[in-house]
Amino acid sequence: MTRFVQLHLLISYPPANLNRDDSGQPKTARMGGVERLRISSQSLKRAWRTSELFQQQMAGAIGTRTKRLGREAFDALTAAGISEKLATEWAGQIARVYGAVKKDNPLEIEQLVHIAPEERASLEALVATLASEKRAPTEEELNALLHKQTAVDIAMFGRMLASKTEHNGEAAVQVAHALGVHASAIEDDYFTAVDDLNQSDPGAAHIGESGFAAAVFYQYLCIDRDLLKRNLGGDEELTQRALIALTEAALKVGPSGKQNSFASRAYAHYALVEKGPQQPRSLSLAFVKPVTGNDYLAESIEVMHRLRDNMDQVYGECADRRYQLDVLKGEGSLAELLDFVAME
Repeated sequence: MTRFVQLHLLISYPPANLNRDDSGQPKTARMGGVERLRISSQSLKRAWRTSELFQQQMAGAIGTRTKRLGREAFDALTAAGISEKLATEWAGQIARVYGAVKKDNPLEIEQLVHIAPEERASLEALVATLASEKRAPTEEELNALLHKQTAVDIAMFGRMLASKTEHNGEAAVQVAHALGVHASAIEDDYFTAVDDLNQSDPGAAHIGESGFAAAVFYQYLCIDRDLLKRNLGGDEELTQRALIALTEAALKVGPSGKQNSFASRAYAHYALVEKGPQQPRSLSLAFVKPVTGNDYLAESIEVMHRLRDNMDQVYGECADRRYQLDVLKGEGSLAELLDFVAME
């Protein structure tokens, strides 16, 4: 019995600013008495679900997050010859299906709403019907806009609709904030830009600063495989594809912040996958004491293994089956790891 799939990843990023706070500096968290670099779970999930890798592998089964469903309906209605007054009225009724609308803009929903491809197709079909028949939507038609669906990202990360709670979805995937395994100092990159056409003044045309730092991150994901399959309507083939796409994205894709300035592309150098019905647990405890020394990569693997083995000794086996990939030792393969993740 599988039920839970847990991924423990170690990934090293060179100087970068992957995920910024409100002041533009790299996000941090204090743990074990030192300041660590941090990447928020929201940033990670968006990077994965919008990545080319995930989009290609799950094409046709990915939802859309937006506030603009009312505006889309309005644009389609007016393009079909419906007056702006009637289009605003009808599109406003449609927008309110998904949530409260802004007081100053009845076409824009206050909160982002996540809809599946099937639900978006239902919306487009209703708008086409209204435009063709030149009439307002009925209550029955509006109630039918949200319905049973199998978008993989909604199945993974859930959704909340305050006014339509029956269409809420519980997330099958939990993602922790990625955290540096050692102390990191945020530095400032002082940079200048030169005006190519200004020959009379050789000085800088622009001066600025950009924060950056480097770290080895511990990244943890917990997947309730049974719930994911239920969320996907019991479709085992789609469940396996979703697990493979998510895992590969987590190993290969990072946030896109400041990529043009730092080219901070990186793959996970270590991955441990655990499967079983046991209560999940993170291995972040291994890094409460910050890793020190000259080999963060090897030491982080060593302390994580030690904690894993100690927890097995104290609590009993915390997983039925395991598979690991270790780039530093050249052990394991991505293909085998993905097969292991997908199988029941």
